[in-house]
Amino acid sequence: MLQGAFNVDYFIMLTAFLLIVGVITTKFSARLGVPALVLFIIIGMMAGSDGLGFIYFDNVKYAQLIGIFALVIILFEGGLQTKWATVRKVVKPSLSLATVGVILTSALVAASAKLILDVSWLEAFLFGAIVGSTDAAAVFAVLKGQNIKARMGATLEAESGTNDPMAVFLTLSFIELLTASNPSYIGFIGSFFWQMGIGLLLGLGLGKLASLSINKINLDSSGLYPVFAMAFALLTYSIAALMGASGLLAVYVAALIIGNNELTYRQSIFRFNEGFAWMMQILMFIILGLLVFPGQLFQWDIMLKGLLLSVILIVVARPIAVFLSTIGMDFSVKEKVFLSWAGLRGAVPIVLATFPMIAGIPNAQLFFNVVFFVVLTSTLVQGSTITMLAKKLNLTGPKKIAPIHSLELVSIGKANAEIIEFQVEEDLDMVGKTLAELEFPDKTLINAIIRAGILVTPSGDTEIKDKDFLYILTSRKSKLALEEFLKKKKEASNESMDSQDPLDTAEEESNKEEMKETI
Repeated sequence: MLQGAFNVDYFIMLTAFLLIVGVITTKFSARLGVPALVLFIIIGMMAGSDGLGFIYFDNVKYAQLIGIFALVIILFEGGLQTKWATVRKVVKPSLSLATVGVILTSALVAASAKLILDVSWLEAFLFGAIVGSTDAAAVFAVLKGQNIKARMGATLEAESGTNDPMAVFLTLSFIELLTASNPSYIGFIGSFFWQMGIGLLLGLGLGKLASLSINKINLDSSGLYPVFAMAFALLTYSIAALMGASGLLAVYVAALIIGNNELTYRQSIFRFNEGFAWMMQILMFIILGLLVFPGQLFQWDIMLKGLLLSVILIVVARPIAVFLSTIGMDFSVKEKVFLSWAGLRGAVPIVLATFPMIAGIPNAQLFFNVVFFVVLTSTLVQGSTITMLAKKLNLTGPKKIAPIHSLELVSIGKANAEIIEFQVEEDLDMVGKTLAELEFPDKTLINAIIRAGILVTPSGDTEIKDKDFLYILTSRKSKLALEEFLKKKKEASNESMDSQDPLDTAEEESNKEEMKETI
């Protein structure tokens, strides 16, 4: 219906309708036990020409553009939410999974694709590279809010945030081998170190520059700070990509740096990017759903080949890659089984499958259809059973507590004041003490206390209790003193915990870091 004349009003209405349906879908996904990403894809397929016929969409270049843009936003949001206190303990296994694991997975899938798809070895390795990495969008979405043990969640999130560059590198390398008349194998090695090294350095540098800029600039409205932060995400990707480096790696590293620094209007930045990332996930998966034609996808030949490759990927290639790439890294068999099963495929393989189509590779359409079916199977089967498997393997941690209240603030940028939000933990010295007994720094005022979802009006004799959410108004000049005050309390309470395994207390450390988050 969108062929021929382009109706702007119709397009805007259709976009609004798809977003509303996508948002409502997330409400039902948990009840149905199906990841929302699968439902987004189904919405796109139903709205397409082979479904209800609302939209005819087959522009691979536009789909790739939207997919990459969405991945930048999703990776940035995921990096902002990642706590370095937790991730630093799993850097080694995460990087091993993101590099060695991707290569092993790609090779094992390639050997199977050679037989099942009846293609050349280079084409088989291209297919293996496309599905070799886990997907950040899928992993972040499925793990968000789940009480998976901190070490497991951090490993999966760090892996999915850093393994996309390896998959992109392998995919583009095999496409060049298939299309170039005289490819340079030595050049591929140099290109790899350039992409990863420069991407890492740019991420570190621009992440620090963004943090400094956000804190130094004094904007008229708090709503501009999230836009400013997002602009740095897009700038980081584009600079890295234009230099021939890995833009996705640079964005994730920059977000990790920004998210673990003290920021002006921290919560505003986080919540804006969370909402924007959700919007991009909805649009991206719907667009990718539109790009596939169910009449071509759900053919017995494609379904059988896709099912065979899905089984090999899920129960053979991924487990072998996990067990081999984590040798000597202090993971139990149960933990390795969980890491194997939680290696979700999602938008990245589908976006990568568009590269061969644009390059005119033979069998590109076959690859896209099979990859789409593999992703659909992986997200549906693995994504809907991750939490259940974690419980079976006893890999669930303490239940994550999130505020069930809402606090909206007007901009106070001109007043050079901020509101600090932090959650009281049971091991803090302030628990059981009244506000009159606590010597907060000058120019600070406790505005509100939220206890079990109920607003408590603070007074001098109000006693601080475990799990309280405190909101403290402070001037920017007093902010550092307030943070030192909170830090001293935490250090005093941590002395009795020195004998504990640091990996077991990763979740607790992460929660304590959240006490310094700023609205």
